[in-house]
Amino acid sequence: QVQLAESGGGVVQAGGSLRLSCAASGRTFNSYVMGWFRQAPGKEREFVAAINRSGDTINYADSVKGRFTISRDNAKNTGFLQMNSLKPEDTAVYYCAAKQFWWFQDYKYWGQGTQVTVSS
Repeated sequence: QVQLAESGGGVVQAGGSLRLSCAASGRTFNSYVMGWFRQAPGKEREFVAAINRSGDTINYADSVKGRFTISRDNAKNTGFLQMNSLKPEDTAVYYCAAKQFWWFQDYKYWGQGTQVTVSS
């Protein structure tokens, strides 16, 4: 089992940047695929990005491609989501998540979320 804790959220103006962190504890972080998801009020949770165990395979949602960068530092048991050129529609609670294998459909482990608010 792994425990996840997001941090780094806040309020920024449109066009600004934030870097979210996902600190993992428990089982070694490099045992898991890491994903980022977000959920805005009244909307379903949506996929943002995912990165495999070694960090050499990455997927992004079309809505964030070119603006967001997912990365991980396995030595520090931490994942990151660098968010640039933020838009008001990026406003959401952002969650990090983990699953054991890339081909698993569902993420088993989730953090508590961190709020990102982008003002116009």
